[in-house]
Order: sequence, then C-alpha cells, then structure tokens
Amino acid sequence: MALRGPQVWLWRWRRNPLKRRADRVEAWVVLGVWLLTAFVGVLAGTAVGRSVEDGLDRERAEWRPLVARLTERAPGTAAGNHSVSRAEQVWAEAMWTAADGSPHSGQVRVPAGSAAGSPVTVWTDPEGRQVTRPVTETQARVRACLTGGVAGLGAAAVPLAAGRAVRGRLERRRIDQWDAEWSRFGPMWGRTTG
Repeated sequence: MALRGPQVWLWRWRRNPLKRRADRVEAWVVLGVWLLTAFVGVLAGTAVGRSVEDGLDRERAEWRPLVARLTERAPGTAAGNHSVSRAEQVWAEAMWTAADGSPHSGQVRVPAGSAAGSPVTVWTDPEGRQVTRPVTETQARVRACLTGGVAGLGAAAVPLAAGRAVRGRLERRRIDQWDAEWSRFGPMWGRTTG
C-alpha cells in the first residue's frame, strides 16, 4: 500500500527543482485529455440527442391515426366490459385506406372476440404503412436525453482511453530514464572520498 501525503491541488504546475521535462509534458497531456474528453462528450451527446429528438418530432408530425376495419372475427371470446386489459387482447387482420387512397392491411391488437368490420385505430406513416403510436413530447425529450447521454459517454471514452495510453507510454519512458541514471550513479554511492 502506497503512503500518500496531503493532496496538493495543481501540483503538476507548481515549481519544483526535481521536476523533469517528462513531468511537464505529462501535465499538459493530462490537461489536454480532460479538456478534449469533456468537449467530445458534450458535443457528441448534444448532437445525438438533438438528432433523436428531431426524428421523434418528425414522426409525431407525420404519423396519423386512421380508422381500420377488421377483416375477420378476432379469436377468443368477447369480454363483457369495454375495459379490456392488454393480456385479453389478440392479434387480428385489419384493412385501411391511406391518405393517397391506396389500400393497406396488417395485424392489429384488438379485444378478443371482436366482430368482423369492427373499427380499430391504426397509426400510419405518410405512405400508409402501419407504425406504432408516436411518443409524446415528454417521452421524446427523455429518450433523446438518455440516448445523447450514452452517446456522449461513449464518445468521451475514446480520448480518455487514448490519453491513458499516452500517459502509460510516458510513464514507461520516465522509468527507463530513471533506470539508466540509477545504473550510472548508483554504484558511486558505495565509494568514499578520502
């Protein structure tokens, strides 16, 4: 276990007669890596978050609900009340007409036992293809923040890892220099002048 004294802030930039050129280079590398890490992380996170939120806003603006009709009776038996849980819903085939007049069909979730011809709401894109219900504005903001945060952390890891590699190389070089100096001056410690 290494013994450490009190922590001194900005110790890398303080004057010290024992500080070598490698120590000064390492100090600037550490500062540069931290600044680059913060910059890249914030930039990537912001860009990805905005992109996700713009895409979800576009979906919310373009996707429209349409009334579709079941083409067949839904499997299962009909429930007595209209508040049907998600577990009591089944998949059934439905048809709808897109805004451009083209016919479309697809599988939709409906209450078990629904009669053929029953109306059901489907969400479609501008081409009339079936899509999921778009997320709300709040959900879009949360999703954009989470995605942007993960992207920012991932992007920030790149300069951080590169900085760690550079620091490791500088450390190995410094130790090699110490070894060379020790091998040159170490044997002199045993001599006495007389």
